[in-house]
Amino acid sequence: MLWLSSCAALPILRTVSPPSSAAGERLRALAAEIDALGSDKVAAALYDEIGRRAQSYLAGLEAYRRHPFRRAKEAVPVLWREGTTRLLDYGREQAGPVVMVVPSLINRHYVLDLLPQHSFLRHLAGRGLRLLAIDWGAPGEEERHFGLTDYIGERLECAFGAARRITREPIGILGYCMGGLLALALALRHPGETACLALLATPWDFHAERAEQAKPLGLVADYLPLFCGTGGTVPVDVIQYLFFILDPFGAERKFARFAALDPDSEEARTFVALEDWVNDGVPLALEVARECMRSWYAGNEPSRGVWRVGGQRVDPELLNRPALVVVPGRDRIVPPSSAEPLATAIGDATVLRPQLGHVGMMSAARAPEMLWDPIAGWLRAQLGNR
Repeated sequence: MLWLSSCAALPILRTVSPPSSAAGERLRALAAEIDALGSDKVAAALYDEIGRRAQSYLAGLEAYRRHPFRRAKEAVPVLWREGTTRLLDYGREQAGPVVMVVPSLINRHYVLDLLPQHSFLRHLAGRGLRLLAIDWGAPGEEERHFGLTDYIGERLECAFGAARRITREPIGILGYCMGGLLALALALRHPGETACLALLATPWDFHAERAEQAKPLGLVADYLPLFCGTGGTVPVDVIQYLFFILDPFGAERKFARFAALDPDSEEARTFVALEDWVNDGVPLALEVARECMRSWYAGNEPSRGVWRVGGQRVDPELLNRPALVVVPGRDRIVPPSSAEPLATAIGDATVLRPQLGHVGMMSAARAPEMLWDPIAGWLRAQLGNR
């Protein structure tokens, strides 16, 4: 339907008065080019291109559906659990410095442990760090009533306490995406027990880009209960639709690329594992979704300095611990202009700017060399020989 909208717009392009903007100038130039080439010829070429893209997309989709590879699920020791939340122990056999990893509440944690031979968590564990990763799980009877304060002030703090019990030293905290916001709030609540904080693709200024799309989400939050039924959670399909709005043509690009891959290649197997993860989402507690939409997207409260957790303002300027901020240069989910202000607010943070995408930080073949090794080196430097 998105492609066909181009066909619908083509006949009226000459009759519509474009706005006085850079986009309007491009539309006027396009209309002039179409006149010069002939509208019939352009329409025929447009239909041919749509057909080519559709065939490539469908071929990739069918290749994914038929691909025999399935990610093997490796058991990871559980250090602590409460409700549906677990703390997984990557490195129980070693005595390295402890780092607690906080993923997003929206997706399952195992994008950080995608494949045995391509796992961010296992890679860092192999560099002498004891990684303890939060697995939020799908909200159960208790969690479906949680807000952000419940997740941070109860579950995350209890998991942090369990992590602290295995060492007498302050520990590192690492947050990914939405998990970075939760990790920052946790570190500020426990400054004396936090050795350092690493924040990967963490949004901070929610109005830096697409502000006109972000602000109406506050109104959408009021209607979320209509999608939740009696479950008290926002269904996975609704969450995925919101991500679709951020990049409507993302599915076409990735499946067209997959169609051209050797199905027996490591790249094809990684794609299948990643796509299976994308489709293995979890619902989000209703109150968490409403808080994120109202406080973060509509109100931009983190960047404005008024976001609070349990009554305490989350102010990165108060973070008196070494900090690392990773700003992926090709991130469409958390654009660099959204993540950079967090590094500025912290003040003296170390900043890495890899030319990777949001998920590519965990899935790209070059991620270990470009990003994982520098993160491991920074963490070891801050944590010493603990």
